[in-house]
Amino acid sequence: MRIVNMNQGISIKRSIEEGTEEQRQAVLSILDQVKRNGDEAVSTFTKTFDGADLNDYRVSADEIHEAYSDVSDGVVSVIREAAANIRTFHEQQRRQSWFTTSEDGTMLGQKVTPLDSVGVYVPGGKAAYPSSVLMNVIPASAAGVKRIAMVTPPDAEGKVPAGVLVAANEVGVTEIFKVGGAQAVAALAYGTETVQPVDKIVGPGNIYVALAKREVFGLVDIDMIAGPSEIVVLADDSAKASYVAADLLSQAEHDERASAVLVTDSMSLAESVEKEVKRQLEQLPRAEIASKSIEDYGVIYVVENIEQGVEAVNELAPEHLEVLVTNPMALLGKIRHAGAIFLGPYSSEPVGDYFAGPNHVLPTNGTARFSSPLSVDDFIKKSSVISYSKEALQENGNSIATLAKLEGLDAHARAIELRLEDM
Repeated sequence: MRIVNMNQGISIKRSIEEGTEEQRQAVLSILDQVKRNGDEAVSTFTKTFDGADLNDYRVSADEIHEAYSDVSDGVVSVIREAAANIRTFHEQQRRQSWFTTSEDGTMLGQKVTPLDSVGVYVPGGKAAYPSSVLMNVIPASAAGVKRIAMVTPPDAEGKVPAGVLVAANEVGVTEIFKVGGAQAVAALAYGTETVQPVDKIVGPGNIYVALAKREVFGLVDIDMIAGPSEIVVLADDSAKASYVAADLLSQAEHDERASAVLVTDSMSLAESVEKEVKRQLEQLPRAEIASKSIEDYGVIYVVENIEQGVEAVNELAPEHLEVLVTNPMALLGKIRHAGAIFLGPYSSEPVGDYFAGPNHVLPTNGTARFSSPLSVDDFIKKSSVISYSKEALQENGNSIATLAKLEGLDAHARAIELRLEDM
């Protein structure tokens, strides 16, 4: 990893992949064909891109039963325990409708309503992601969404990883479809003979999934366009170099474009972490991916003091932030921009990724400056409620009409004045 003195300034190298025009046109073509041809197009693209020739791409009850046979009781137990933690956390985020009244008979309020239906995209390919199932489905369920449909790409034999199916079944998903890529997004957005359309699509995917989500936004809602994973570790000389290196590599192994950054006021720690990263890289099964990430997007910033380090963190606005200093709680109030904040040496990033309860779907590419982790709020909508009494309209009607006329909207004003005349 490069060691950079903060006196040279902070240079943020973000890995933002917007996609090429060629990729966008390919996605547009897939969306159009699924929109026009439904299941036929979905099956064709599934065979083309995943090598699976499926007549029916809905996961059956038999496949769910088989999945439980393919995983150990211990794995099922861990999935249930993680799900319980995630559910407990997200249930605290539930919102209630509220109403206020005044003496003149005015009632104002906000009605909170869960979305009717949500589609969850779970990535596939070389790895299985049961945690993505839990993190996307549970907040929707906690919000009160009645219908949750899940899509995930199959392997060439038309199978979905057993852990993914077990996780989906454990959190109550009854609609699971073996389809991935832009065609899955299209099926969820437009509907097919097999898949009913949904109101919102959430979940990470490759660049084609991201581009497809962007194109269907407006017809349906989406969660975010997520970029590669990122971690920043803010540490002083009390931090253990092996812990810091391991945590940096935990994100670097995700993707060649993932970024891993250390911000520290200790040159000694910086040099130790640099050596430790090299040593641990040699032991990683995904060393090629992690090495590329560290080479292109890994950096160690050495600051004059931790206060300057906090400023750097707020500028970086990372997806994951670990605070490995003597008193991490003392810094929490000063940290303005981070998707998830991990305090202390025993709160390693994977604790939040898998088990503690907070959501691991987080803002990336500096968007933590203005956005938040996936939550129950992403699966509800709010309606304003207005009820004026006769007395309230008599008291305020002329003011309302005046404002309408100020904007040149005489019909607005007349709608009020007619009622005032009748009074």
